[in-house]
Amino acid sequence: MDRFEYFSSVSGDMGKILRFMGLIAAIPLIVTVAYSEWEMFVPMGLVPLLFIIVGSLLAQVPRPAREPRLSVALMAVALIWLISALIGSVPFIIGLHMSVTDSIFEAMSGWTDTGLTLLPDVGAAPKTLLFWRSFMQWLGGIGIVAFTVALASRSGLVQRGLYRSEARSEAFMPSVVGTGMAMWRIYIIITLLSFGLVLLSGVPVWDAVNLTMAAIATGGFSVTSGGISDYNNVLLELSLVVVMLAGAMPFKLYYLMYHHRTFSIFGDRQAVTLLILVLSGFVVLTLDLVVLTGTDLLTAMRRGIFMAAAGISSTGFQTASPSLWPPVTTLFLIILVLIGGSSGSTAGGLKISRVLLGLESLLWWFRRIFVSGKAIVPFRHEGRTVQKNIAEVEVSKNMLIIIMYFLTIFLCTVAVLHFEPQTSFESSNVIFEITSAFCNNGISTGFVNPDMSLPTKWVFIFLMWFGRLEIVPVLVLFVGLVKGFD
Repeated sequence: MDRFEYFSSVSGDMGKILRFMGLIAAIPLIVTVAYSEWEMFVPMGLVPLLFIIVGSLLAQVPRPAREPRLSVALMAVALIWLISALIGSVPFIIGLHMSVTDSIFEAMSGWTDTGLTLLPDVGAAPKTLLFWRSFMQWLGGIGIVAFTVALASRSGLVQRGLYRSEARSEAFMPSVVGTGMAMWRIYIIITLLSFGLVLLSGVPVWDAVNLTMAAIATGGFSVTSGGISDYNNVLLELSLVVVMLAGAMPFKLYYLMYHHRTFSIFGDRQAVTLLILVLSGFVVLTLDLVVLTGTDLLTAMRRGIFMAAAGISSTGFQTASPSLWPPVTTLFLIILVLIGGSSGSTAGGLKISRVLLGLESLLWWFRRIFVSGKAIVPFRHEGRTVQKNIAEVEVSKNMLIIIMYFLTIFLCTVAVLHFEPQTSFESSNVIFEITSAFCNNGISTGFVNPDMSLPTKWVFIFLMWFGRLEIVPVLVLFVGLVKGFD
């Protein structure tokens, strides 16, 4: 099979996904009409039109009889996210006359739930575009493929391969359609509850809608130029902490509560670890701000809890700039950003489950060193004993991903520092920004701005795309394009 034959085996499913995206992408036009922003009708209207056109063209490609390989499903998912970012950039290009690169950056940041922005003045942007940014994050939080597979109500080997290729590992029900539908029902309910909570803080309905979508998706786009700091509202900050952590929790907990009427945060390792990390981050950040910067205790506590929650949940909201903090405090926050939230959540980062498995692997390795070579040391994961051959494969795959995360951050930091030799930012701030983009966090030191060089912007676009799909699909796409899929 040549490259075209491999692609054609999955192009029909890609087409269906993009056409469904076209239907849902028409929703922001309601905001256009509601606020009489008629100048935005064509720029925003082109988005659903382009989704449907591209999807229809792909759906017409003849499909071979054989099922596509996993590598082709991985490639397809990477392409779907890239196409979504390209089409999603159109309103920024036409409506705001932003450059193509800046517009793609904005759309990629939206779909991948990152929250970094190159908008010159967020507060002055049309409400249609502000809603589109928040809406992209809300849709991207649960996953483009997860959404459309559930919407299409179609299951099978292809859909299962696409679903798994999108860095989704949760399986509440036997089929991916059942799981996808359950996740979306839960997601909508949590969004509505979160909206009510945010509204109680006293912010306007418009702000509450956008902040809720960005917070539950652990995205971080705001509708004001100064972000959350503009509101100076303690109740809003506390409510957003709750919503951000709700988005970073494993959705399996909500499924059990929804269907089995059982809810036990302390019975889930990821949920417990998430709370421990937030508490630890709160204590360390608060003490650092008090001791190292002289910040008063109440202000330090307020910033500490919010920034710790935003860091671990991979949400780009912030009430302080890490660039003004001591380097040691910034580097500590990097750890939270790198770990990220739970698997099966809307959060980015390495994921808590992967970190826990890595720690278990190290302990297992050390235990095997100090016993006889003939002794069998069982590997236990989540209370179960795993066969040695299976454990070694899973441990190897897990550690490989972790190594690739660190290697990507290192290489991209070196590249960006070469592209920006005159930057006034310390290297710790640049490392923070690279990590934030790669882990789809969005907290910024100010390094990301419209004045960055063109190569630097594309490094960040690549990082957001690479990180959202957890490396492998994009790598498979590149390798497949160069060498083929044999």
